[in-house]
Amino acid sequence: MALGGRLAAGRFARSHKASKLRSPRNPDGLSQKTVNNRLTVLRKAPDLACDYGLIDHVPRLKWLRVPKQKFDFLDFDEAERLLKAAEEVEPFWFAMIFTAIRTGMRQGELLALEWDDVDLVAGRIMVRQSHWRGHTDTPKSGREREIPLGDDLRQVLRDHRHLRRRLVFCGEGGEQQNENHCRRPLYRSAAKAGLRRIGWHVLRHTFASHLVMRGVALKAVQELLGHSTDRDDDALCASVARRAARCSPTIGQSDQAARGQNLGTRKSHRF
Repeated sequence: MALGGRLAAGRFARSHKASKLRSPRNPDGLSQKTVNNRLTVLRKAPDLACDYGLIDHVPRLKWLRVPKQKFDFLDFDEAERLLKAAEEVEPFWFAMIFTAIRTGMRQGELLALEWDDVDLVAGRIMVRQSHWRGHTDTPKSGREREIPLGDDLRQVLRDHRHLRRRLVFCGEGGEQQNENHCRRPLYRSAAKAGLRRIGWHVLRHTFASHLVMRGVALKAVQELLGHSTDRDDDALCASVARRAARCSPTIGQSDQAARGQNLGTRKSHRF
């Protein structure tokens, strides 16, 4: 048993699975960052083997070089134009787009959001799960988080309330939506608003950037986004701060918006 463990752990760095993942033509068509995320999980095996004395050292595992992440977000005017356009041309998807901009939730977290996790009286959302590629699991960070709701988002969710299924953003027949269903409604809304083509992660960046531009502390923004201590997350938040700082002369003046009633909103009401 121990010998088998030694041999398996010792061959880990040269294993077929790890080699396939590192290949630029990996069979699953995964991005380099996703490959690195999976290799990080696989790396735990030799770490544990070393802890249990099955191997003398942890084999070296090479990570892929990840291209610098492109960062895009909507300024305040662009975000308002997108919401107006979405309400006009994609009324079925409007509430989900609005929620994404006002909470910074990941697309998978929005798709898995249930009404039991939305408290419109207390004004908060509990992010407990994520739906991605046909699977519902814990959020990417591996832990739950709470996001306060602004008055405008509360009203949008009240108007959106339905009894089709426990999911907040389900299909017209109550079925689970997936990432492919969400793509074109956002494209069409952006086109109607006269904007460039954007993806759902840009809405997450928009939420973070608007908070930073209002002077919310970066640590508070990270907590609301559900970021872990991963270096890529830290780099993303640093990028948010740099880009947002160039757009706002008031950076760093106030932190009160982080937990206020109008989180993620402008001083005016909905539009």
